[in-house]
Amino acid sequence: MGLRSMSRKAVGGYLKVARIPVDVALKAAGRGRRSEPAVDRADAAVRDVAGAALGDDELRRDASLRRTAADEREQAQELRDKAAERRGQAAKRASAKRSTAERKRQSARSTAAATARERTAASERAAAAREEAIESEARRERLEALDREAEALDKRDEAMTAGDEAARLRSAAERAKAARKR
Repeated sequence: MGLRSMSRKAVGGYLKVARIPVDVALKAAGRGRRSEPAVDRADAAVRDVAGAALGDDELRRDASLRRTAADEREQAQELRDKAAERRGQAAKRASAKRSTAERKRQSARSTAAATARERTAASERAAAAREEAIESEARRERLEALDREAEALDKRDEAMTAGDEAARLRSAAERAKAARKR
């Protein structure tokens, strides 16, 4: 194990120990995962400076890889945030569409119910009109029958009156004849 390998391990161990209180503080503040890329970049910067000071190219490559990884994690977090925002917007749009669809369904139900009520009312009005027409026709027919009966009674009365008049005239003629004979 060479001096550089030991120096590299010492820098790595120091950074691990120094990072513990920073990670704990960020976690307590509720910014643990959000601030991780910044802490990783600081770790990479210290490794790069230590690698340059110690002349350790492997430590500098490690610093470069850590910096790239931090950038990619930050980019991934930004993409997750954008995706969450889009999901939220999509959920709002879907909710608005569901609300609109529900309002349309409710309106259609109300319209259908109103149409059904109107059809029922129209049917009832038509039935009542038919019933009234039937009753009116029956009254008219009864009236016509009563008129015919009254007319027949009038004719019978006239015939009886004519018969009575004929009998009275006959009786008067017989009395006049009898009076002349006397």
